[in-house]
Amino acid sequence: MRIAMIGHKRIPSREGGIEICVEELATRMVEAGHEVHVYNRRKKGFKKLRNYKGVRIINTPTIDNKYLDAVVASLLATIYALFGQYDVIHYHALGPSVMAFIPKLLGKKVVCTIHGLDWQRAKWGGWGKKYLQLGERVTVKYADFIIVLSTNIQRYFREEYNRETVYIPNGVNNPQSKEAKIIQNKYGLTKDSYILFLARIVPEKGLHYLIEAYQNIDTDIRLVICGDQSHTTEYLHRIKQMVEKDDRIIMTGFVQGEELEEFYSNALIYVLPSEIEGMPLSLLEAMSYGNCCVISNIPEMTEVIGDKGIVFNSGDVSSLEQALNALITEKDKIGYYKRIVAADMAENFSWHKTVHKTIDLVYKTSPSSQELLTPFNNTANF
Repeated sequence: MRIAMIGHKRIPSREGGIEICVEELATRMVEAGHEVHVYNRRKKGFKKLRNYKGVRIINTPTIDNKYLDAVVASLLATIYALFGQYDVIHYHALGPSVMAFIPKLLGKKVVCTIHGLDWQRAKWGGWGKKYLQLGERVTVKYADFIIVLSTNIQRYFREEYNRETVYIPNGVNNPQSKEAKIIQNKYGLTKDSYILFLARIVPEKGLHYLIEAYQNIDTDIRLVICGDQSHTTEYLHRIKQMVEKDDRIIMTGFVQGEELEEFYSNALIYVLPSEIEGMPLSLLEAMSYGNCCVISNIPEMTEVIGDKGIVFNSGDVSSLEQALNALITEKDKIGYYKRIVAADMAENFSWHKTVHKTIDLVYKTSPSSQELLTPFNNTANF
């Protein structure tokens, strides 16, 4: 098949979960014999690749602006894709999916993956929020198939729009643990000497709750914050103010490669206190490394971790503090969760299964088929 993917920033990249997802899907589809073109957004400072692991990369011009970046890039990518003779045009995320009506009205097969209900995120308000909500309605009306990453979002589309979706969770690779070499040289960290937060530094990830809870605990175990801000300079400034007088806390900025692998491999506890998620790849990755994970009790994360981690009440500093304190003072519990979590990952979350389902359940299925899911319905609420 000949497939186009639109909506991510660029691959290869770890700028966000969408970028990781697109890279994994595209490269594995090429390995399976398909022709995949991805539409990267041009940005100063990033190399303009033409090919990556057999995936053809088309570099789309855009505007370096919080509100117009995705709009311009997805519009131009869509126009280019109309001339690409694709079997499927696959959009990722709500904002880029606004353009899905264009190829659909011209008879193309359109698939949209909803990575999360982005209009709920704190950084969007006013026009930005309304645009993302428009993307949701366009997706419902025009996409042949909608892929969602959690059953909670699947339920949302069914209840809000009477529209069925295909639940295909993200996958994870089977990693090899790394000794603490780079992180020991750079930060003085050794195995099991730190609590790890690894995500974008944006309000909905709940980092401020973690810092407050951690600072209420009397411990020599350090808190490591890995990640960079995304259009949230004010929030990053707030976080830096919270940690500036606590020398137990390390902020590393964006990490990748072997350094990232070492952080996952040697953490005592991994914490993700998010209030909003789609399906957090960082949680899947932390679990694949056999980490003891502490997460907030939002459905998108609890359905992933089940009983294989510690859950606290979302937005509740006291609940998070109690969870961390209990693990730090009774480290045998940490060992228990580390033992049981890794075994579950290979069976339930693999990129191989994600790619297989995407191709066979979505790309190769007619929208009128009744066998697997409710067909595309142009009368859905709009």
